[in-house]
Amino acid sequence: MSVYLSDSINFLSKLTPRRVWNATKVLSSFYLTKWSGRPTQWGKPFTVSFEPTTACNLRCPECPSGLRSFTRPTGNLKQDFFRKTMDEMAKELLYLIFYFQGEPYINPDFLDMVSYAKQKGIYTITSTNGHFLNEENARRTIESGLDRMIISVDGTTQEVYEQYRKSGKLDNVLQGARNVVKWKKKMKSKTPHLIFQFLVVRPNEHQIPQIYELAEEIGIDEVKLKTAQVYDYENGNPLIPTIGKYARYAKQDDGTYKVKNKLLNHCWKLWHSCVITWDGLVVPCCFDKDATHRLGDLKKESFETLWQAPAYQSFRKQLLQGRDQIDICTNCTEGCKVWA
Repeated sequence: MSVYLSDSINFLSKLTPRRVWNATKVLSSFYLTKWSGRPTQWGKPFTVSFEPTTACNLRCPECPSGLRSFTRPTGNLKQDFFRKTMDEMAKELLYLIFYFQGEPYINPDFLDMVSYAKQKGIYTITSTNGHFLNEENARRTIESGLDRMIISVDGTTQEVYEQYRKSGKLDNVLQGARNVVKWKKKMKSKTPHLIFQFLVVRPNEHQIPQIYELAEEIGIDEVKLKTAQVYDYENGNPLIPTIGKYARYAKQDDGTYKVKNKLLNHCWKLWHSCVITWDGLVVPCCFDKDATHRLGDLKKESFETLWQAPAYQSFRKQLLQGRDQIDICTNCTEGCKVWA
């Protein structure tokens, strides 16, 4: 059976009548909103990102974790808070992303939380820089039931890899990937579906063919090429690829750059998903890295209450009136991502 088919069947196996009905309501309300121009929200999100930690071992130049530049508090997600939130959301929730900022495996309770979500019948995914996939963590990852793992491999040689993944060791990442593949085979597990994610930047764009070869050699299921978000892009940036289709930014006649996305005044993410920080703040999406648009606090109120509360509805209304007026939207990839 194709690994893609196996992963699809696994994902579809998480569907229940309640989750399908919820997704139908969410989708219907999104299209009604687009048609009417007024924010209508039915149902609850069926995708949620949970932040295991803000800590990271690397120093990537376009990442708040790597730059140690957060203005919000930093810390680790606590297991009891996670379980309480899952107990409230699980019946409608289909897809749980264990990632926002930071390296998930730094949180010592991370895999226990994956197991708990798995018990709730939720499809689970994480994104890791791969430096903590030793033999024990690789084995425990398989045992946790994690459904999908994205491993960031942004270069096929150390010299190129470290130009973006500052302080990273490519050999450690590749050995970690091999450890997961080995334990997956040893335990005869179909999960997790393994992905090498290659963030295309100017220093590594010439190695795109090699990442496919490396993934096949190790036994990785899939390779995804991802465009890079760059904060200071207007006057150019050495990270912007020369291969246009892998850049989020287009060069203008005057030599400056602009985001390719036209910033249409609607956003699917605001209807079907949200992000929960390690300390329980609810923010609109993964572009709000410093949690400046705080739409609720799960330490003080239930998710059901805040999802329909004035703060959320006001943000949805503001989005419909003009995404170009919302800071986190101006560098957004909605409708602009390039995957291959």
